[in-house]
Amino acid sequence: MDGETVHIRDVETLAQGKGKLTCVTYEQRRRDGEQQRRQREIYDNGNSAVILPYDPARKTVLLTRQLRLPIFLQDGVERTVEACAGKLDGESAERRIVKEMQEELGYKIMNVQRLFELYVSPAAIMEKIVFFTCTYSPQNRVSDGGGLKEEGEDIEVVEATLDEAAAMIAAGEIVDAKTVILVQYLSNRVQTAARD
Repeated sequence: MDGETVHIRDVETLAQGKGKLTCVTYEQRRRDGEQQRRQREIYDNGNSAVILPYDPARKTVLLTRQLRLPIFLQDGVERTVEACAGKLDGESAERRIVKEMQEELGYKIMNVQRLFELYVSPAAIMEKIVFFTCTYSPQNRVSDGGGLKEEGEDIEVVEATLDEAAAMIAAGEIVDAKTVILVQYLSNRVQTAARD
């Protein structure tokens, strides 16, 4: 894949497991016209989707609490709070997030609202995340959730008010970027709707 100013010269696979780590050698024509040769390690573990369900009647959101090994290794925190998310694994983002909500949260919701797509760490990670929200109520609950044991998931479902979720961000209890984005986005949307 080459562009007007970028030419890929070599792609070497360094490691491959659930994801793939490659070393990409490329040449880039700088804005001053000079050619520059560079290398970058890129990790590709697939695209994903994330959702923050909202109950407007009770002003609550559904979150998950689970082990995230990089956070444990960095900060010693065993269980982190974040929005429900999952890898697409070849499915459409809408279809995948509906399945993830039922597996992880125990809620069956068929109507989700696609918000936007973002790269959270584009300097080194290929993953593009599709962000969603939806409305839910206690009537949509079909199980206790918890994820799939065969995939190593051990997920606790957390229901909090939107204000409590925002306070968890301020207190450093929510440190996951995609969750912070969704909580802030939804908070702004709810506040704007209340003013109108």
